[in-house]
Amino acid sequence: MQLTWRNGLDEDEVAEVVALLGAAEEADGVAPAGEHVLMRLRAHRDVMQQIEPVQADVRSEHFVVRDAAGALTGYAHLDTEQEGSGPLVAELAVHPGHRRAGVGTRLVEALLERADLAADAAGDSGRLRIWSHGEHPGAVRLAERFGFARPRELWRMGVDLTVHEPPVVPLPESVSIRSFRPGEDEAAVVRVNHRAFRWHPEQGGMTEADLREKEGEDWFDAAGFLLAVDGQDALLGFHWTKVHPDGAGEVYVVGVDPDTQGSGLGKALTSAGLRHLRELGCSRVLLYVEGDNAPAIKVYQRLGFERTDLDVQFGR
Repeated sequence: MQLTWRNGLDEDEVAEVVALLGAAEEADGVAPAGEHVLMRLRAHRDVMQQIEPVQADVRSEHFVVRDAAGALTGYAHLDTEQEGSGPLVAELAVHPGHRRAGVGTRLVEALLERADLAADAAGDSGRLRIWSHGEHPGAVRLAERFGFARPRELWRMGVDLTVHEPPVVPLPESVSIRSFRPGEDEAAVVRVNHRAFRWHPEQGGMTEADLREKEGEDWFDAAGFLLAVDGQDALLGFHWTKVHPDGAGEVYVVGVDPDTQGSGLGKALTSAGLRHLRELGCSRVLLYVEGDNAPAIKVYQRLGFERTDLDVQFGR
């Protein structure tokens, strides 16, 4: 097998990687990489700004494994956005037809070598985190082999809205809910999002550019992006919903300004978003929540949500 490192991929390589990720998802029943990886793969930079004419994202590095015939057998995406201030974060996949042949091991070895180089440059110990979506058995075996710990777990929870009808939760006094207005509300949403998720390693760093990029996604629907505002139209919180191609709804993000804590706004927004999804015909709704966020988990359990799956971040 041959492993190569790339700072970008051309269109043919991107198509190969997307096909490999799709094959892994079909075999395992869960996507091996998060939404942001696919968005990064589709990102373009001007060819004149690149050393070679490839698709590239300055926050991404790509590790590609091919067999002797040149077929793509494994892929790892490395997020370097936090390099110098936080761990490098990777997601990887091995083609179902090439598993148990050392491809995953080679990818992990290469990621660890890259993390060590970053650590040497920073004068720090190597820090690498690798996501396993669905706690894949192969990922567990690799984690044990390399002595990885489990610093983070992300719960996937779901609810059947035909069984658990969302309650009507009253809003705080002088607060109303309206839909997101593209081109007008981005700055306010980013501000509240930063205040609400300052502690979160991914969500807290969302920029206006990131938000506008997601507005261009096929699934984006401003009507399902619910904003809670006061009498002066100042943003207090939001519930961003999503509908998947299979018809399942998602509590994509619920963010509430910390100054409103204790007012019940978060619960009211969550319920309003669930009712919106139910009106669209979504009988099944899912969400993701940090495994150590006990207060949020209790709120979702009261609404009928149960844990359906687990994503694990392994690392050392």
